[in-house]
Amino acid sequence: MRAKVRAALDALYMKRLVRELEGRPRPQHIGIMLDGNRRWAKMSGIDDPREGYRAGAAKVLDFLRWCDSAQIEHVTLFMLSDDNLHRPEEQLTPLIDIIAEVVERLAAPGNPWPVEAVGALDLLPAESASRLKTATAATQGRKGGTKVDVAVGYGGRREIVDAVRSALMEHSAQGGDIDEFIETFTMEHISKHLYSKTRSESDLIIRTSGEQRLSGFLLWQSAYAEVHFCETYWPDFREIDFLRALRSYSLRERRYGR
Repeated sequence: MRAKVRAALDALYMKRLVRELEGRPRPQHIGIMLDGNRRWAKMSGIDDPREGYRAGAAKVLDFLRWCDSAQIEHVTLFMLSDDNLHRPEEQLTPLIDIIAEVVERLAAPGNPWPVEAVGALDLLPAESASRLKTATAATQGRKGGTKVDVAVGYGGRREIVDAVRSALMEHSAQGGDIDEFIETFTMEHISKHLYSKTRSESDLIIRTSGEQRLSGFLLWQSAYAEVHFCETYWPDFREIDFLRALRSYSLRERRYGR
């Protein structure tokens, strides 16, 4: 009985949140840090942290459906940082496998999302990198769903370094003079060579689990992003939590340093 009452109250509250968002500004690009999977498993009395990652993986499809309903154009899912690659192999290998399974699920026929894996994929095991590339390639050309970037082996500092390197290599390959290029180098050269083909500025960063730091996520893209920290562990993240984040964003005045 109590569960039914709670569900009914949640449904009413969600309708209220949706009404409050009508006509309000909403982000075009959301970056979300899917944090707290291992702590969720521990809190739930589960000894195997992989079950936390699996529960978090199952939440991803729900989240993207919420983004579709809210007409969010672009989402970046932070699933594995380049720092995480230093974890013990017995922790890292199952996590990478679960991430590959998530991407393959997103790429399955019938799903609307164009998906791209962004990050230093060359740092991943070759088989895992191949799975990610094969799955994401199958989604190219999709239209209508939220554009999804899956950040794997990703670091914001590494992305900026790689962007500068890529811009220099492109200029050199075209026979350009490097000294001259340095004189004319602009921020746009970096933006053009970031990992994501979409390259849009991030409007809103959401981090679950109560941690209040960006941990190198979208450092370049988030220069003027709003940030929303949620206490909930990622596997327990609900549509209500998502709508609250959108409401928080809609009530802020974005000045862009002015």
